Amino acid sequence: MNLLTRFQALQAQLPLIAILRGLQPADAVEVGTALHAGGFGLWEVPLNSPDPLRSIAAMRAAYPQVLVGAGTVLTVQQVRDVHAAGGQLVISPNCNPAVIDESVKLGLISLPGVLTPTEAFTALAHGAHGLKIFPAELASPAVVKALLAVLPPGTGIYPVGGISPDNMAPWLEAGAAGFGIGSSLFKPGKTAAQVAAAAQAFANNYRALRKA
Repeated sequence: MNLLTRFQALQAQLPLIAILRGLQPADAVEVGTALHAGGFGLWEVPLNSPDPLRSIAAMRAAYPQVLVGAGTVLTVQQVRDVHAAGGQLVISPNCNPAVIDESVKLGLISLPGVLTPTEAFTALAHGAHGLKIFPAELASPAVVKALLAVLPPGTGIYPVGGISPDNMAPWLEAGAAGFGIGSSLFKPGKTAAQVAAAAQAFANNYRALRKA
């Protein structure tokens, strides 16, 4: 199964990306265990975390069935570093065509940040596999609905920023494919048990909304 097929399969199971900003390498596998127990199969370690490539490598080795990658990827060299560490996802807060090009060239899943139609179409033209609406606090479900009306059918949009278990519904109704979830799921100082409980709450709420 190639990487895109695996990404699509994991997204079909639970399209919630865990954003692990501030994760320490010593805690990576334990946090990964908590996320896996909660059903999360898409994990992102932002590159402004402590020694993020070590965390990515450790999580990838411990849980080969999930997809692990990096967030806050801003340069072509960082894409190469993530690839060398075994990362599979390249997620950015911005739309940098060079970063998208390098990610696609290396066979990685590219999820750049966009906020305007111009950025969204630029990202897709360079091969992005999905679009991160960031910061979601600057957008709204109405923005997602309007973008999806003009973007190619099947484009996946993932709001990121301020997402909690109880505010997902309007975004999903507008057509969001999933979410990136940060501090309400993980932040430094949270125990693995707290992360597992938060992951389960997100998963349960998402599935309940999809059945509604």
